[in-house]
Amino acid sequence: MTLNEKYEIAKKEYEKWGIDVDNVLEQLKNVPISIHCWQGDDIAGFEVNKGELSGGIDVTGNYPGKARTPEELRADLEKALSLIPGKHRVNLHAIYGETNGEVVERDQLEPKHFENWVKWAKEHGLGLDFNPTLFSHEKAADGLTLSHPDEKIREFWINHCIASRKIGEYFGKELGTPSLTNIWIPDGYKDVPSDRLTPRQRLKNSLDTIFSEEINEEYNLDAVESKLFGIGSESYVVGSHEFYFGYALKNNKLCLLDTGHFHPTETVSNKISSMLLYSDKIALHVSRPVRWDSDHVVTLDDELREIALEIVRNGALDKVMIGLDFFDASINRVAAWTIGTRNMIKALLYAMLVPNEHLKQLQEDGNFTERLALMEEFKTYPFGAIWDYYCEKMGVPVKETWLEDVKQYEQDVLVKRDSVLA
Repeated sequence: MTLNEKYEIAKKEYEKWGIDVDNVLEQLKNVPISIHCWQGDDIAGFEVNKGELSGGIDVTGNYPGKARTPEELRADLEKALSLIPGKHRVNLHAIYGETNGEVVERDQLEPKHFENWVKWAKEHGLGLDFNPTLFSHEKAADGLTLSHPDEKIREFWINHCIASRKIGEYFGKELGTPSLTNIWIPDGYKDVPSDRLTPRQRLKNSLDTIFSEEINEEYNLDAVESKLFGIGSESYVVGSHEFYFGYALKNNKLCLLDTGHFHPTETVSNKISSMLLYSDKIALHVSRPVRWDSDHVVTLDDELREIALEIVRNGALDKVMIGLDFFDASINRVAAWTIGTRNMIKALLYAMLVPNEHLKQLQEDGNFTERLALMEEFKTYPFGAIWDYYCEKMGVPVKETWLEDVKQYEQDVLVKRDSVLA
């Protein structure tokens, strides 16, 4: 049986519930996922004076073929994008600027240091998102940045964030799609603090200064990202969820939820509907925590499906900006991007193939028996046949055949990097 024949049979199953599958696939191809560049080089970046990872961030593994230059990283992203259906975005950190061998401090970064990224994005029809990098730096060695007691250190990081917002604005102007510039800081304390308020007051003041710089929202959207705890900040994080959600609401900024930045018993999926009541837009960094914020490659697990369902059933595909954030150096890095991004898209497709309005009405009617029965039955509807057809229609490999492309790329390109620098 051909893919088309399987698709037509599967389509009829969904049409019984009033689901227009052809229309679903048209919608899906217009949903961009922001793919994080830092999976490709283990968050090393291209600074001339780069230091060790810090800020509670760690990458484990030494799989061959890590990207060492901007050209290598872009080539690896191109390979991954060729295996992922749809048109997407790429998310950069400030440490991925290109300074032609010159030492440029982070508070002095300018759009010109990202011109090659913009040229590449134009060639491939991609949007770009951005993040100031407030870790892996001598001025963040004690785990404090925008909340630091030293005014000079705070000023350095404030200026870095302002410079980053200008770079995001540059991306938006050049590419015709607004850049999401997201601020995350590692600030916190290992042990129980004697004063929780003062660091948060300093962080608030720093953010106020950063956002006082006028940036056109047509080109750049600002987001702030919370965290529950981290390595070195186990007892207290200055930028908690409560802090940033309050700040975002009061100052008309996006609140970004990272799926690994909450207590293991909390779920981001449960937060989305509440936040949509008060925010025009929210942002996500989808990861997979394993007991902690371990940033494992995204799999098609229950929580990923539930996140997608919350976005789709609430008509929020244009309100939730979906990005990814994971890094695994123990497996092929191009494969990691491919697996994680395809799974995010699969989850959205799954959610779009559920009779959400009918299930909502069953809940309103108090018919919980039928609601539960249908929610469970749809888990084994012929979703896979729809996904396979979509991949073929979008010109990317079907099922696991993409692995052959990655294996060939590894042999032709990646394994050679460990012997000679290109």
